[in-house]
Amino acid sequence: MTAFIMFVFLLFLIGAAVAWFGLILYNGLVAVKHAVDQAYANIDVLLKQRHDELPKLIDTVRSYMVYERDLLERIVKLRTQAAAATTPDARLQAEAQLSGSLGRLLAVAENYPDLKANQNFLQLQGRVSALEEQIAHRREFYNEAVNINNVRMEQMPGALLAPAAGLRRRELFQASSDERADVVIGDALKIPA
Repeated sequence: MTAFIMFVFLLFLIGAAVAWFGLILYNGLVAVKHAVDQAYANIDVLLKQRHDELPKLIDTVRSYMVYERDLLERIVKLRTQAAAATTPDARLQAEAQLSGSLGRLLAVAENYPDLKANQNFLQLQGRVSALEEQIAHRREFYNEAVNINNVRMEQMPGALLAPAAGLRRRELFQASSDERADVVIGDALKIPA
């Protein structure tokens, strides 16, 4: 009888250890999921600030940049697309294109001495540049969190509990082709002959 009690007690301890391990694993997966969500939310805060600054920057630039109408319209269109995106992946893709266009706008602005001397433009340019730098840093944290999320989803035994913890594969933030392209100032100006 004592051997039977010891056997039952041993089974109980093994079951409790497995349950404890499962609980710790599940909580770790939930923490990973929330880390990704938090990293995205941190980017979102900065993107909102950038979206608030863009109309002011465009209004300031518009009166100086007669030949950049297409670029300004593209920025307005991309800002609208980003704001209307329904998924985080679509939003990040639209924001990446917007970042590339903003970079071109600021590069093209170098060819307008009166604009470069405008205090309002300089302040807005500084603010947008600072936001872009902060967004780049937050994207690194986001990608790190997404990578941890995706790895944990594929590793065993996490793969068994990942769906129960609400984990789903997330896409890494990747720079758009606009952001990867070299900025050629002469081509961007499109000055009519």
